[in-house]
Amino acid sequence: MVGEKKMIPKKFYLNEDVVEVARNLLGKTLTTCLDGIVTSGRIVETEACSGSDDKASHAYPMKLTKRTKTMFLEGGHTYVYLCYGLHNLFNVVTGPEGIPDAVLIRSIEPILGINQMMARRKLVKYSTKISSGPACCSQALGITRSHNEFSLTGEKEIWMMEEANPNPFEILETTRIGVEYAKEDAKRPWRFLIKKNQWVSSYPK
Repeated sequence: MVGEKKMIPKKFYLNEDVVEVARNLLGKTLTTCLDGIVTSGRIVETEACSGSDDKASHAYPMKLTKRTKTMFLEGGHTYVYLCYGLHNLFNVVTGPEGIPDAVLIRSIEPILGINQMMARRKLVKYSTKISSGPACCSQALGITRSHNEFSLTGEKEIWMMEEANPNPFEILETTRIGVEYAKEDAKRPWRFLIKKNQWVSSYPK
């Protein structure tokens, strides 16, 4: 059927190159169905993180803790953590089991359930404040830490789909945001965004 979306297969998440996965997640659709309410958006901004050799990672260097154990699951699970004690940030675990790689979903372009997204964000006007930036994105979709360790390969509460009738877009790669503590690793060009998309949280200067 023309325009039919397809579930992203498990093998997509098992790719051992987390940077490649971060690039390829652009344009995919992230959907939640919570209490019967469906909300979804097109992924327009991502960041890759590798626990083996990346000082920006919570799991560096291969550090297994109560917080990071989710990152050691096989690809295709969710990793949701609390940032600054306030914000739930949504990540996609990638690669084989035992390798703590993940992709942070930084921004989405709303598709379905926009009114519900606005209500969750306590907004009365339609704007990029709905889901631009990782904290806003999670809140708009209703994602909390209770959604940690969920499988993304079944249509249950959280899942990801291929984009129907995708239009070509240009990808811009740049450095990640807020990881200055990672020193030289902060310079890695592991943030990916759809060029000229208004929902991207920040463009490089």
